[in-house]
Amino acid sequence: MKQLLNTVYVSEPDMYLALKGKNLNLLKTNESIARIPLHNIEAICTFGHQGASPALMGECMKQNISLTFFTSSGRFRGRLTGETNGNVALRKKQYRLSDNEEDSSKIARHMIIGKIFNSEQLLKRTVRDHALRVDVNRINQVIDRLQESRIVASECNDLDELRGIEGNAASNYYSVFTESILQQKDVFFFHERNRRPPLDPVNALLSFAYSLLASESAAALEGVGLDSYVGFLHRDRPGRTSLALDIMEELRSIIADRFVLKIINRKQISSKDFIVKENKAVILTDEARRTFLQLWQKEKQEDITHPYLKEKIPWGLVPHVQALLLARYLRGDLDAYPPILIR
Repeated sequence: MKQLLNTVYVSEPDMYLALKGKNLNLLKTNESIARIPLHNIEAICTFGHQGASPALMGECMKQNISLTFFTSSGRFRGRLTGETNGNVALRKKQYRLSDNEEDSSKIARHMIIGKIFNSEQLLKRTVRDHALRVDVNRINQVIDRLQESRIVASECNDLDELRGIEGNAASNYYSVFTESILQQKDVFFFHERNRRPPLDPVNALLSFAYSLLASESAAALEGVGLDSYVGFLHRDRPGRTSLALDIMEELRSIIADRFVLKIINRKQISSKDFIVKENKAVILTDEARRTFLQLWQKEKQEDITHPYLKEKIPWGLVPHVQALLLARYLRGDLDAYPPILIR
């Protein structure tokens, strides 16, 4: 259980949520683990198969406390709310800002700054930890270009220009991504980002990780009452969760890329885990996909200190915290959306 910004996140298995007086009572094997006054809570999010008592659900509806249910893998299942709630006002604000490109650029700019900063830090970590095994000069040149792009992005108010800055930064970042691959380089080589379909094992792993991250980001946004299909950097397109793609930009390198590099360098995945199809698409075997998902779920339990909240949280809660911060900004509680910046 973790309480952040008046939201309670319950991820422990076999937990039951009940009402005790005017308190949220968390029970495990019929023993009370924690009690939290409901007047201190704005929302409750549960992950897995936790149950909630009818009395608690009724009190949450009465006090306008949203109770949101996710699967253990982070997929959005549903939300219980009372007769009146702030989601309508929040979404109307989201739609108004999305329709205005200048307002959209103010939010998108922070997301792009976060993406570039985190990309820099991943490369800096490679240089710091493996200086004798990588091309330090080449990586440092790219880091310098990323820093320049980040400065330009911080002063940009045009969405098209922001997309150009982001695309150029991504191209530079991927140009040295292979330097962070330290093991099995005969199999796990990386020349460029390709998708639909991925044409090599590294791109297959990245595509799978990005799809998981996009799904979890969309669920996190829905969990705080935002419309995951209406974005600021990514514009509306039928069937595309544009806001999820927005918010995951800053998370790509620190969550998805970092995880892919870890399982390659730890040899937790190997050449036998891939199939090459007739159209040259490279995909994971069914068994490898299950292994990937198991490792992904385990990674989500690892703790980090969130640089804005100054609190320890599991990696798996990062999309939820960023979604919550975005909602806080749209409601006017924050002066600007704070992207997560991991050093």
